[in-house]
Parts: sequence; structure tokens; C-alpha cells
Amino acid sequence: MASKSTLKNHLFTSAFGAGLLLITCGVSNTALGQSSHTSPWAPTIINTPPPVASITNGVWLKGDLHVHSRHSKESSNNPIAKILAFSQSVGMDYLGITDHDNHVEGDVAHNTWADPEFKSNSVLLLYGAEWTTTRGHGNAFSARPYDHQRLYDVRDQRDMVVGAVKKELGIHLSANHPSGKDHFGYSYDMLESLEVWNSVLWSKNANAIMIWDDMLSSGRKLTGRGGSDAHHGTPDAPDKATPNSKQAKANYVGTPTTWVFATARTTQAVVDALTNGRVSVSANPYAPRVEFYADLNQDGKMDLMMGDNVVATGKPVKFRVQLTGKLAPGAAYTVSVVKNGGQLDTLQISGKTAMAEFTDTPATLGRTYYRVMVQGPPTAYPQVPESMALSEKMVGLSNPIYFNFDPNF
Repeated sequence: MASKSTLKNHLFTSAFGAGLLLITCGVSNTALGQSSHTSPWAPTIINTPPPVASITNGVWLKGDLHVHSRHSKESSNNPIAKILAFSQSVGMDYLGITDHDNHVEGDVAHNTWADPEFKSNSVLLLYGAEWTTTRGHGNAFSARPYDHQRLYDVRDQRDMVVGAVKKELGIHLSANHPSGKDHFGYSYDMLESLEVWNSVLWSKNANAIMIWDDMLSSGRKLTGRGGSDAHHGTPDAPDKATPNSKQAKANYVGTPTTWVFATARTTQAVVDALTNGRVSVSANPYAPRVEFYADLNQDGKMDLMMGDNVVATGKPVKFRVQLTGKLAPGAAYTVSVVKNGGQLDTLQISGKTAMAEFTDTPATLGRTYYRVMVQGPPTAYPQVPESMALSEKMVGLSNPIYFNFDPNF
């Protein structure tokens, strides 16, 4: 598996007691006071994680980060105007239309982005494309146009070359459907995020979740995101016969929905929130949003939220899981608490409280992360009614809260 092979090239030695994280990458040694890397996107020595960002001055924005329009050849009945009209009707705040770049030899700038329909007064449109290569697929995201042709042209070159181009372009790179036929076969060190929930069919994502935990456990602070990967114009029946016609009809914009806690309602703020891990994923635009917080000194005031990274103090931390939005009347929701890839606890949330808490003590030496997954009754998606059955009991998931992670890695 690609994620396992990536781990073999990295050795981590932590000495947070001395306020230092020492990292050795590949065959290049990084010693105190030196900075020597095998690639331009390798990590650097840090002293401590940056100050905690505000968890109150922001806005929750919902959207879909993996949608195909008619500019993807296998897509059907899905012009950009239809996608945007539908997105607006279900209250989407932003959208990533990510057509396959190999269908236009990398020239998305004169196809998807140049389409007269690629504009909206209500939905923030990210610039991006699905980087479609023989070594797997990834989505590129940017708040502004960039030279995607350069990324396409180096798709068969070594990771070091690809990583340098990606850095020069200043884009956010995300692995799509990391397990399976089109898994991401490049170094995960080039990535800012990982598609852990692809399409309406939740059960297909078990391996993606496992890879995510592998990467998190190895020290990579990778945001987990969703993406419908919708190709067809649901709720209308697809124009072309497909082997998965049932899933095609049940899968459209917002299955799943990715929420970002952004500093403002701008495309740059959306990309920044995605990079920083201020992200949760829900089954559809109407499903409850999972929010995950931490109270460092147990004074009743939350200090951290998902995506945040601080140095552990050795004292207990109180964590809070909150469901925001419309909960099913009288329903019970089950929260699975994951710590360092393993199950730590199981909590129950009712429609009355919409909240649950637990306490744990992050280790002072080494890394610790916590994330949560929520299951319960499916939420109706009136515009795509078939989606309820395929999303199963999965309601939503959070990104991690981190302790003692190197924020540059």
C-alpha cells in the first residue's frame, strides 16, 4: 500500500522536553542549527507549534470539493450551470469543480475555467482540477487561477520534481480516493489533505480512513476532507448507461458535504481553512455538522478546535463533541472517539443535548491526536432522496485535535 511505503523513508525523533523537534528525512541529516533537506517541500526544525487560532471569529461554510462537469468526458447531463443552480438551491457556500485534466491535456484554464457558465454571485468557486495520472488521482485547489499545465506536464516525473512545481504554484494538493484502483501513488509529503469520504457510499471508505490514520500516526498533519466525485446530473437519470447507475442517481453535489471554519467568506479563506484542518464532513448538506473542541485547563471555556495543534502539558484535557443543525427528534447518535488510530471511547448524544464530553491526558513525549466519527439515523436529502440508503448510518466526522505535532510536516 502506498501509505506504508511512504513511512519507511522517515525517522522521527522528538525531544519536546527541550522544546525541540528533530526530524531526519530520507538520507539527509538535519542537526541542531542546520537546515539540510532532500527536497524543497521537506520539513524544518521548529521550537513549538504556533499560537492557538481563534475558535470564535469565523464562519462555517459548506461545499463539495470533488465534482465533475461536462468537461470531464465520462460525465453526463452535468453542465456547470446545472451544478451551480443545484448547489445554490441546497445552500452550498463554495464549490470545487474538478474536471479530469487528462481529458484536455492539462489545459483546464481554457476549458472548465473558461466556460462562460463558470461564475456565480452566491457560490464561491475554487480554481482546481483532478490531476489524473497513471500513479493515481489528486485534486488541486487554489483561490485564484494558476498554471495547472505545469503540474500536468510533470505528472510522470519524480516526486521531488512534482513537489517543487506544486510548491512554486502555491496550490493545495489533495489525494483523491486513496485506496483502490486510482489510489494516490505519490509521496504523501506533498499533500495538504486527503479524501477520506468519497461519494455517497460510506462503506467504500474504510481503507481511506485506515490510510489517514497511518499518515496521522506517522506525524503528517493531513486534513481529512470529503468529495462526492459526482459525474452525472442527478437527480435526473444519467444519459449514459453506467455499471453503477443506482449509485450515480444517489450521488450528487453534497454527498458528502465538507464544512470549513473560515475566517471570512472568501475563496482564500476556504483554502486556508482546508489546509489548517478546520474541517468536518457530513453525509449531506442537511445532516448535522460535527464540531470538536478541547478545554485545556478545564475552566469550561473551549480553547481548541479540530485542526489545532499545541504542546501537551501533562494535565488532563476535556474534549467536547457537538452536533449542530437539525437532529432527528428522539434519536440517539453514537460517537466513536479515535486516539492515535485506536478506539478510545464511545459516547452517546441525544437530540436534546446535542453534545457529549470526555477527558483524557495527552502524552508529553511523542505525538497524540484525537478525532471523532458520528453514526445515527440518516438525514433526509430531499433533492437526492436515493442517497439516504447508501450513506448508511454515517452522520459525520471531525478532523483531529493535535498535541506535539510538527506543524510544518
